[in-house]
Amino acid sequence: MPFIDSKFTLSLSQDKKDKIKSELGKAISILNKPESYLMVGIQDNYELYFGGNKLEKGAFVDVSMLGNASSELCDKMTGEICRIFEKELNIPGNGVYITYQGIKDWGYNGKNF
Repeated sequence: MPFIDSKFTLSLSQDKKDKIKSELGKAISILNKPESYLMVGIQDNYELYFGGNKLEKGAFVDVSMLGNASSELCDKMTGEICRIFEKELNIPGNGVYITYQGIKDWGYNGKNF
């Protein structure tokens, strides 16, 4: 049960949101998780600051998943997320910040996995 929550400094059309959701759906397999359980959150027009400066083109991504993934897999996932955001939104890799969280208990449909 992974959740990828993305916040973007840019305004995104519905087509771009759908494309990002689709690309993240493919990428989640890097973490050995199925797209069929993937939840994606997208928030655009989000103000992000780094080092006291407002980012014009930036993104903050939080990847939560049941269990854990190795640092090697997270590194591959970071590369893929940065590739997707650069290709689809022209956000450079140095404007993308990603966290990974392994969750021990995850509830869904009235029970925990």
